[in-house]
Amino acid sequence: MKNNNIIGGRFKSLVFMLTGMIAINGWTASPDGPEDGGMPMRPLGRTGYSVALFSLGGQATIERRGQDEKAHEIINRALDLGVNYIDTAPSYGGGISETYIGRVMRDRRDEVFLATKSHDYSYAGTMRLIEQSLQRLQTDRIDLYQHHNVGSLRQLERITAEDGALRAFLELQERGVVKHIGITSHSPRVLLRALELDVYDCMLITLNPAGASMQDRGYLEAFMEKAREREVGVIAMKVVGRGTLVGGRASMKELLRYALSFPVATAVIGISEVWQVDDNVGIASDFEPLPTAAKRELESRFR
Repeated sequence: MKNNNIIGGRFKSLVFMLTGMIAINGWTASPDGPEDGGMPMRPLGRTGYSVALFSLGGQATIERRGQDEKAHEIINRALDLGVNYIDTAPSYGGGISETYIGRVMRDRRDEVFLATKSHDYSYAGTMRLIEQSLQRLQTDRIDLYQHHNVGSLRQLERITAEDGALRAFLELQERGVVKHIGITSHSPRVLLRALELDVYDCMLITLNPAGASMQDRGYLEAFMEKAREREVGVIAMKVVGRGTLVGGRASMKELLRYALSFPVATAVIGISEVWQVDDNVGIASDFEPLPTAAKRELESRFR
């Protein structure tokens, strides 16, 4: 990887200083724990925030045009049942997902740790995208801003170049527009390299027994261990392979238990029907880790 000022000691010191400022200003205060019988909570890495085991993803119904009423019902139901983390992106439905979420955030912003993304790896492109996201989400701040779908080490180099998106992320963090920064990938190898930069607070990764959409699965264990050491919050995605894994070979309960049995803070899941919110909250509320043997048996079904 190229050596440049963005990933040098000067910027690492800046990030450390900014993190301290944010904590002092109360940005990282944790919410109250759940009611008795509610979903268990886990710390989101070093952010100082605790999240429920099941979190709401901005895909499925929430990214489909013409689903306003249903999408709003899903989002409100999730918040009513204790979900306190919502993940979206400007590319989901071409901005539809952020728009639906923003209509709910207008009245319930303080109930949610709100995450969105930039799929543009340049400085200028990211600065354009953040303005659009803030407008659609009807907020003046993003709790977690993430590089979207970084699939290769070459793309990671592009992000960390002098005119790359990381520079924009750090500036936005300094201005208080963004609280924490992160990166998403289907490759634990890419995320393992990103951990070496020592600037990211959270990382979003594919995690299911089929390895669906995951590249470089052999790096998964090393990534999880390094993320734990660095106190980086790990968030699971593609838990059900966008719905393709639920059915004959595995149940929703098995798939969610599988993902949550790894050292992750939460699992982000897109919802198609309102009743699915209740089901996932119920599974998360009764969560018990899968023994290693059970995880391996589940993986063997998809071979």
